[in-house]
Order: sequence, then C-alpha cells, then structure tokens
Amino acid sequence: MVETNHNPPPSVLRAFDFPSPTQLITGAGSVEQVGQLARELGAKRVLLVTDAGIVTAGHASRVQASLEAAGLVTTFFDKVRENPTTKCVEDCTEVAQAAGVDLLIGLGGGSSMDTAKGCNFILTNGGRMEDYWGVGKATKPMLPFIAIPTTAGTGSETQSAALIADEQTHQKMACLDTKCAARIAILDPTLTVSQPPRVTACTGIDAIAHAVETMVTTKRTELSQRISRDAFKLCIAALPVVLQHPDDLEARARMQLGAALAGAAIEHSMLGAAHAAANPLTAHFGIVHGHAVGLMLPHVVGFNAGDETARAAYAGLARAAVLVSPGESEERAVQELRARLSEILPLAGLAESLRACGVERTGIPELAAEAAGQWTAGFNPRPATKDDFVKLYEAVFD
Repeated sequence: MVETNHNPPPSVLRAFDFPSPTQLITGAGSVEQVGQLARELGAKRVLLVTDAGIVTAGHASRVQASLEAAGLVTTFFDKVRENPTTKCVEDCTEVAQAAGVDLLIGLGGGSSMDTAKGCNFILTNGGRMEDYWGVGKATKPMLPFIAIPTTAGTGSETQSAALIADEQTHQKMACLDTKCAARIAILDPTLTVSQPPRVTACTGIDAIAHAVETMVTTKRTELSQRISRDAFKLCIAALPVVLQHPDDLEARARMQLGAALAGAAIEHSMLGAAHAAANPLTAHFGIVHGHAVGLMLPHVVGFNAGDETARAAYAGLARAAVLVSPGESEERAVQELRARLSEILPLAGLAESLRACGVERTGIPELAAEAAGQWTAGFNPRPATKDDFVKLYEAVFD
C-alpha cells in the first residue's frame, strides 16, 4: 500500500500575491485605438496630460483625433516638466477640475504619467500630494487612467505609483496606491521614433537597470524574477539595435515591452542601491536619471555579488540573455554581466565618470549620506551604508 504523506515539507516558494490591474495593448499603430478604448471605459470628457515636446512631435494630435472620432471632448494639459513637482500636479488638477473630466490619459515619458497619476489623487481624494506619500493612503476611487508611453524606460505604465517631487525641498515622494494604476497601457513603438538619441539611451538604460535591480531585491519573488529575466533579455538585446538603427520598429517594440515588464517587476520587487545612488546625482548635479543609474549600476552589481543569493541571480540574468554559456561559473557570469552593462554608456556617447559629469570629489560624502537614506536602499540585497556608497561613488569618479 502506498502511504500518503499528510505532513508535506514546507514549500520552497515564498508566499506572494501578484495583482495586475493594467491591460497591455501593443503594436505599431495601436495608439489609434485610444478613442474607442476610452469610450469603453465610460469616458465623455478626457484630460490629455503631456508635454510641449510631445505636442510638437505630433503625437498629441494623433491621440486627440482618435478621441474626437469616438465623440469624446478633449482638454489638454501640456505643461508637464521632467521630474514633476507638487506645483505641476496642482496646475494639472486645476485644469482637470475646470474641464470636469472623467478620464485621464498620460502621454509621454514617466513624467507625464506620474503627473496624470498625481492629478488623479488630488482630483478624486482632495488634499495635497504629501498626504499620499506612502502606500494606500487614498480612501476614494480614482478616475480611469490610460497610459501611453512615448519612451521605453520608466515602466510607469505598469506601476501603481506616482513619483512627485516637493516643489520646495525637491524630495521625491513615492505615492503608491493600486487605485492610481492605469486601466490600459498602449505600447505603440511608432511613438518612440521621435525621441532624441540621448533620451532613447537614458530611458533604455533605466529600463535595463530596473530589470537588473528587481532581480535581487529583498522583496523579490519567483514570479517577479521571471518577469525581470524576460525584461532584461528583451532590453539588453534591443537597446544597442535601437541606438544604432533608430528606425527599427521591431527593436523599439521589444524595448517598450521590456520596459513595461520591468515596471511590473518593480511593482512587486522594488529597486535597490543603484537607484538610491542615482537620485542624489540628479538632484545636485542635474545628471539625467537614466545616465546616473547607468554610471552606478555595474559597480552596484559588483558590490551586491558579495551576497551569495544575489550573485546566483545575476548569473541567471547573464545566462538567460546568453551573455555566457550555461556551464560558465557564477563569477564569470557576473563579470560578463558587468562588462555588458559597462558597454552601454560609451555606445550611447554618454560620459563614463562622475568627474566628466561635473561632480566634485569633495561632495561625495554628502551624496553618500543621501544615498544611504533613500527608500530604495532599504530593499538592496546587501545592506549599504554611507561608507559603502562613498566607495561606490569613488569607483566611478574617474
């Protein structure tokens, strides 16, 4: 007789849940569907949140034409700024209130989508952005939101967070609430062709960094790691192609999907020390976020590889992307991963040292103190102290 084991061993899988509120729609020309999709969500009056560059590129008029063909009234807010502040959100909310809108569309990079999300918080729940700093602070439902990225980088289209900076202190506030997530994200690679090469590079590096960091954070799960691997495989192969052949829509589509997947991984895994080190560089020296992350990421990978579990995860990324053969050692795989990450900045024509970016060595201790206090540092697989960040900054200074 076969005995039944009534006391099975504990599962090797860590418990997690994986809600996914956002419908992804992909393909060249898919932006033309936005009017019909908005109408299906019950919209009559839409606020299109974007920036002046997107208007000039003609993308806003494409969206407007689709909305109006579906019988919807469109109001524009085209004053989005990079790294949007509380003042930007307040200005957007005033326009939304005056127009009586019932659906929001964020068209552009992460700044447009974050501004739209921030507006949604205030428009539906009142108060100020500071009231929603943290997790799940909104008490009322929010308006439907459609995200249309014109870059392949932030992954904001698949995240339930608005990143808004305080107008006075420049402190970035992460306001997380599943109610602000996009109902629909439209990934149309034709919208990314108009990006300047530098924007393509910096947003693409950010997407790659998201895939790498989410792979090893303390909040990772088996499913988030699968998504991270898929995102990395897509982006690490596609970005060099996009940089060398900007009109390659297949490569751009892969970058868009990879960025969206990496954003979904962030939603369930968070980020780590590379982003913690990058934020002060942007705040104090104006280094574009993706560039700042790209400077720090190879060195953070080297630092984190001192953790056995992180080293194995990094090796898994390298093997999944066929940077090494399956039989290579973990140490060799991590070396190849770092090497590939280090190749991206020169390929994109971006400065490869902090000195070249205008950072002064005397400022490193202050940068390190701020980096150690960043919320993403708390999810790094190895605890990173101020002294650790000093060493990381020093490693990339010259």
